[in-house]
Amino acid sequence: MSRHYTSAISNLFGKFASKEFSPKVQGWINNGYVKLVGLDMSAFEAPQSYSTLNKLFTRAFVEEPSFELSDDDIISPCDALVTATGTITDGEAYQIKGMEYDTASLLGARYAHDIALLNGGEYLNLYLSPKDYHRYHIPIDLSIHSVTHIPGKLYPVNMPLLKNKLNLFIENERVVVECSDKNGAKHYLILVGALNVGKMVVTFEDNIRTNTGIRKRQYYKYDEPIKMSRCDLFGWFEMGSTILILSQKDSATYSIGVDTKVSYGDKIGILESRV
Repeated sequence: MSRHYTSAISNLFGKFASKEFSPKVQGWINNGYVKLVGLDMSAFEAPQSYSTLNKLFTRAFVEEPSFELSDDDIISPCDALVTATGTITDGEAYQIKGMEYDTASLLGARYAHDIALLNGGEYLNLYLSPKDYHRYHIPIDLSIHSVTHIPGKLYPVNMPLLKNKLNLFIENERVVVECSDKNGAKHYLILVGALNVGKMVVTFEDNIRTNTGIRKRQYYKYDEPIKMSRCDLFGWFEMGSTILILSQKDSATYSIGVDTKVSYGDKIGILESRV
């Protein structure tokens, strides 16, 4: 199968964003981007200090923020807009109101055994715009059991496409992270690629290579689960995209509403006791 045009466009943009220009030109590019999208750089280095546009996109905090949280609080893993949230019913969730997607198709055949566990559970869709902080963090203490890279297209995931493109999340390239919490309940974190997202980086799995010539699904299972704590960095998007969270029934309650803008570290829900 030939490469979809959205992947080709994204690959070209990725090359431009990764190119290191002279300091003067790079400073002009970076400052222009900051003004164009309205970035708040108060917690980061000056725009001109980044040697490529890509490094500006994937910027780290000068000082990692700290948060006052209870043990069972679930945090937003990123800066984002909540585009949909609710209960997984008959194996379906919404990419936006009125536009359903099938969770089995989203996750792929590898995870068919968990579809029944997710039914009746809650989901949350987080859209990152180009102006957001592009790194993503662990929302609650988790054990990671496996990760799957599913190649696909790279359609934009903005509001017009969410409202009009059926199965957008299922058609787009994505990375599926299978996890369990301290109570043994299952959660899935799904990173969804989008136009101009050159990469979706996963810190604990160097073999993940998105927006490349890979056509087959890549599956990595960990016999000894990888333990990660709330707030741990687990990767970044190069440009904006979407993170989906699917949680087992009775394991989590998400208390944030649709169209709410959240920042990394904001409380978005609570882990439920399964005693």
